[in-house]
Amino acid sequence: MSGLAPVLVTGGAGFIGSNVADRLAAQGRPVRVFDALARPGVELNLEWLLSRHGGLIEPVIAPLADTAALNRAVEGAEAVFHFAAQVAVTTSLADPADDFAVNAAGTFALLEAVRTRAPDAALLYASTNKVYGDLQALGTRKSVAGYVPAEGPLVDHGLAETQPLDFHTPYGCSKGAADQYVLDYARSFGLRAAVLRMSCIYGQRQMGTEDQGWVAHFLIRALRGETLTVYGDGWQVRDICDVADTVDAYLAAWAGIDAIAGRAFNWGGGTANAVSLNTLIGEVAAVTGERPQVSFAPWREGDQRWFVADTRSIDCALGLPPRKPWREGLRDLARWLQEQHALALVSAPAPAARASA
Repeated sequence: MSGLAPVLVTGGAGFIGSNVADRLAAQGRPVRVFDALARPGVELNLEWLLSRHGGLIEPVIAPLADTAALNRAVEGAEAVFHFAAQVAVTTSLADPADDFAVNAAGTFALLEAVRTRAPDAALLYASTNKVYGDLQALGTRKSVAGYVPAEGPLVDHGLAETQPLDFHTPYGCSKGAADQYVLDYARSFGLRAAVLRMSCIYGQRQMGTEDQGWVAHFLIRALRGETLTVYGDGWQVRDICDVADTVDAYLAAWAGIDAIAGRAFNWGGGTANAVSLNTLIGEVAAVTGERPQVSFAPWREGDQRWFVADTRSIDCALGLPPRKPWREGLRDLARWLQEQHALALVSAPAPAARASA
């Protein structure tokens, strides 16, 4: 037995959660993987964790609404990484009540469990860039590389945490409410909690669908020889970030929690990894050897023409190194998809994309 206190990872069978759980267990940490297993393919991530780490992985198969299971999972935890969520804007529009129940009420239930049962535990919450709304008020112009903000400094550094919150779509509201509750529980109750507002994360163990995980989704469809659907004109820009760098950030946030408690940070690949969808599709063609067929559909509700995270604040606070270049990361993901035969794992979008971000 390890002798170390357990770490709770909600959504621990999901994309980022399983990578965090794997890293922790590789360090000899017991990990409680709390997951409803609602997203197709994530049960294979749990099987992978158990095969690699055996008894260090303690599965807790339950939704966040199961407060009894949640309370038991929190007991004795030294840290809590909260990734469990309804993760798609489109799903939130189809079923806003479920979206609220999972993201807002589920996070509130977790906060209460930590406050009453593990008040000294560190808590790291995975928020989203959607808390800033569609950013239309910034104004954009189209460059040869894609949309860029009209204001010069944003082009140079990305969007900082000083940007006013502006919740759009039920998903933005539910994640934004949870984001603010986490920060207020740090302020009101002294929880050792912090928030990472994430841009687009990609990498191994991502079961990408049309609604969430678009980098993996594009690669999966291209490797299958299927048509990609782009919503909008394809020149929208995101800063994409490899999951290994993201795990580094979360573990560094835990290590430095007493210095950053009560703060929210923007997280992503930064300006060096800002790329338009069309540019990434061109690189997918270079990786696969054949340009995929692309169809275009109307813009979706709340879609941002441009989002690039200004990560200077978190980089400075935690001493984080530069992120992996996106072209290198894309090739790593393509190799993993081919080696693991993961293309068969994702056949259709989940009716309720509920697991981890």
